[in-house]
Amino acid sequence: RLEEFLKKEVDLELSTLPDFEERVIDFSEVEQLMNSINTIPAPCAPVINPQAPNAATGTSLRVCWGLFSDDTVECYQLCYKPVSNERRSDEQAEHTLKVKETYCTITNLLPNTQYEFWVSALNASGISPPSERAVYVTAPSPPTIKSKKIRSCENAALVCWESRDINPVDSYMVEL
Repeated sequence: RLEEFLKKEVDLELSTLPDFEERVIDFSEVEQLMNSINTIPAPCAPVINPQAPNAATGTSLRVCWGLFSDDTVECYQLCYKPVSNERRSDEQAEHTLKVKETYCTITNLLPNTQYEFWVSALNASGISPPSERAVYVTAPSPPTIKSKKIRSCENAALVCWESRDINPVDSYMVEL
Protein backbone atom coordinates (compact mmCIF):
# COMPACT_ATOMS: atom_id res chain seq x y z
CA ARG A 1 0.00 0.00 0.00
CA LEU A 2 2.79 2.34 0.77
CA GLU A 3 4.30 1.72 -2.60
CA GLU A 4 1.00 2.52 -4.31
CA PHE A 5 0.61 5.69 -2.25
CA LEU A 6 4.08 6.95 -3.15
CA LYS A 7 3.37 6.42 -6.87
CA LYS A 8 0.36 8.71 -6.75
CA GLU A 9 0.80 12.39 -7.44
CA VAL A 10 -0.50 14.40 -4.57
CA ASP A 11 -1.58 18.01 -5.02
CA LEU A 12 -0.41 19.88 -1.91
CA GLU A 13 -1.74 23.26 -2.96
CA LEU A 14 -4.20 24.75 -0.50
CA SER A 15 -7.43 26.02 -1.85
CA THR A 16 -7.67 29.02 0.48
CA LEU A 17 -5.04 31.38 1.82
CA PRO A 18 -4.40 31.06 5.55
CA ASP A 19 -5.68 34.00 7.61
CA PHE A 20 -2.56 34.43 9.73
CA GLU A 21 -0.39 35.52 6.79
CA GLU A 22 -2.36 38.74 6.36
CA ARG A 23 -2.68 39.73 10.01
CA VAL A 24 -0.44 42.31 11.64
CA ILE A 25 -0.21 41.81 15.38
CA ASP A 26 -0.12 45.00 17.47
CA PHE A 27 2.34 44.61 20.35
CA SER A 28 2.30 48.29 21.40
CA GLU A 29 0.29 47.65 24.59
CA VAL A 30 2.53 44.75 25.57
CA GLU A 31 5.64 46.80 24.83
CA GLN A 32 4.33 49.70 26.94
CA LEU A 33 3.55 47.33 29.80
CA MET A 34 7.03 45.75 29.62
CA ASN A 35 8.69 49.17 29.61
CA SER A 36 6.70 50.25 32.66
CA ILE A 37 7.76 47.12 34.53
CA ASN A 38 11.47 47.57 33.70
CA THR A 39 11.73 51.25 34.59
CA ILE A 40 12.39 52.49 38.09
CA PRO A 41 10.99 55.78 39.34
CA ALA A 42 13.19 58.76 40.11
CA PRO A 43 14.09 58.81 43.82
CA CYS A 44 12.42 60.95 46.49
CA ALA A 45 14.28 63.83 48.11
CA PRO A 46 16.84 62.74 50.74
CA VAL A 47 16.72 64.12 54.28
CA ILE A 48 19.88 65.89 55.42
CA ASN A 49 20.84 65.44 59.09
CA PRO A 50 21.68 68.37 61.37
CA GLN A 51 25.34 68.78 62.31
CA ALA A 52 26.45 66.11 64.77
CA PRO A 53 28.75 66.84 67.73
CA ASN A 54 32.45 66.42 66.92
CA ALA A 55 31.69 66.37 63.16
CA ALA A 56 33.85 69.44 62.46
CA THR A 57 37.45 70.53 62.52
CA GLY A 58 38.82 73.93 61.62
CA THR A 59 39.00 72.95 57.94
CA SER A 60 36.56 70.03 57.48
CA LEU A 61 32.96 68.96 58.05
CA ARG A 62 31.29 65.53 58.00
CA VAL A 63 27.80 65.76 56.46
CA CYS A 64 25.26 62.89 56.72
CA TRP A 65 21.85 62.29 55.15
CA GLY A 66 19.37 59.47 54.56
CA LEU A 67 16.32 58.29 52.59
CA PHE A 68 12.90 57.52 54.04
CA SER A 69 11.94 55.33 51.10
CA ASP A 70 13.12 52.16 49.36
CA ASP A 71 14.20 54.09 46.27
CA THR A 72 16.95 52.77 44.04
CA VAL A 73 19.84 55.24 44.18
CA GLU A 74 23.04 55.08 42.13
CA CYS A 75 24.73 58.09 43.74
CA TYR A 76 24.09 61.38 45.53
CA GLN A 77 24.86 64.94 44.51
CA LEU A 78 26.01 67.01 47.50
CA CYS A 79 26.03 70.79 47.05
CA TYR A 80 27.37 73.40 49.43
CA LYS A 81 28.36 77.03 49.68
CA PRO A 82 29.52 79.39 52.43
CA VAL A 83 26.73 81.28 54.17
CA SER A 84 27.00 85.00 53.59
CA ASN A 85 25.11 87.80 55.33
CA GLU A 86 25.69 90.04 52.34
CA ARG A 87 23.08 90.43 49.63
CA ARG A 88 25.59 89.33 46.99
CA SER A 89 25.18 85.66 47.97
CA ASP A 90 24.88 84.74 44.27
CA GLU A 91 28.58 85.47 43.94
CA GLN A 92 29.44 82.82 46.55
CA ALA A 93 31.02 79.78 44.95
CA GLU A 94 28.69 76.79 44.94
CA HIS A 95 30.42 73.40 45.01
CA THR A 96 28.99 70.04 43.88
CA LEU A 97 30.28 66.56 44.71
CA LYS A 98 29.10 63.11 43.54
CA VAL A 99 29.03 60.65 46.43
CA LYS A 100 28.12 56.92 46.59
CA GLU A 101 27.50 56.78 50.37
CA THR A 102 25.04 58.68 52.59
CA TYR A 103 27.83 60.73 54.16
CA CYS A 104 30.78 62.82 53.03
CA THR A 105 33.69 64.63 54.67
CA ILE A 106 34.38 67.97 52.99
CA THR A 107 37.89 69.36 53.41
CA ASN A 108 39.75 72.59 52.63
CA LEU A 109 37.13 74.76 54.34
CA LEU A 110 37.63 78.00 56.27
CA PRO A 111 37.72 77.87 60.09
CA ASN A 112 34.74 79.15 62.10
CA THR A 113 32.63 79.54 58.96
CA GLN A 114 29.03 78.57 58.28
CA TYR A 115 28.31 76.44 55.21
CA GLU A 116 24.92 75.60 53.71
CA PHE A 117 24.47 72.01 52.45
CA TRP A 118 21.77 70.24 50.41
CA VAL A 119 21.70 66.85 48.66
CA SER A 120 19.84 65.13 45.79
CA ALA A 121 19.62 61.43 44.88
CA LEU A 122 20.24 60.14 41.34
CA ASN A 123 19.35 56.95 39.47
CA ALA A 124 18.83 55.91 35.83
CA SER A 125 15.40 57.58 35.73
CA GLY A 126 16.56 60.99 36.93
CA ILE A 127 17.38 63.20 39.87
CA SER A 128 15.32 63.75 43.01
CA PRO A 129 14.26 67.15 44.30
CA PRO A 130 16.90 68.63 46.63
CA SER A 131 16.72 68.08 50.37
CA GLU A 132 16.05 70.87 52.82
CA ARG A 133 19.14 73.01 53.36
CA ALA A 134 21.18 72.55 56.53
CA VAL A 135 23.79 74.89 57.98
CA TYR A 136 27.01 73.40 59.38
CA VAL A 137 29.83 75.33 61.07
CA THR A 138 33.55 74.55 61.04
CA ALA A 139 35.46 74.70 64.33
CA PRO A 140 37.33 77.92 65.18
CA SER A 141 41.06 78.03 64.62
CA PRO A 142 43.19 77.89 67.77
CA PRO A 143 43.97 81.27 69.34
CA THR A 144 47.46 82.75 69.34
CA ILE A 145 49.01 83.24 72.79
CA LYS A 146 50.64 86.64 73.22
CA SER A 147 53.87 85.50 74.83
CA LYS A 148 55.08 89.05 75.54
CA LYS A 149 52.04 89.74 77.75
CA ILE A 150 52.35 86.64 79.95
CA ARG A 151 52.76 87.51 83.65
CA SER A 152 53.00 85.19 86.62
CA CYS A 153 53.52 85.20 90.36
CA GLU A 154 53.52 82.54 93.07
CA ASN A 155 49.73 81.88 93.05
CA ALA A 156 48.54 83.19 89.68
CA ALA A 157 49.31 83.60 86.02
CA LEU A 158 48.05 86.01 83.38
CA VAL A 159 47.83 84.58 79.89
CA CYS A 160 46.57 86.68 76.97
CA TRP A 161 45.59 85.43 73.55
CA GLU A 162 43.88 86.64 70.42
CA SER A 163 41.57 84.90 68.01
CA ARG A 164 42.39 84.74 64.32
CA ASP A 165 38.73 84.06 63.49
CA ILE A 166 36.56 86.63 61.77
CA ASN A 167 33.35 85.38 63.45
CA PRO A 168 33.13 85.65 67.26
CA VAL A 169 33.99 82.56 69.32
CA ASP A 170 31.54 81.49 72.06
CA SER A 171 34.10 80.40 74.67
CA TYR A 172 37.66 79.22 75.25
CA MET A 173 39.00 76.35 77.34
CA VAL A 174 42.31 76.96 79.12
CA GLU A 175 44.27 73.86 80.12
CA LEU A 176 47.26 73.87 82.43
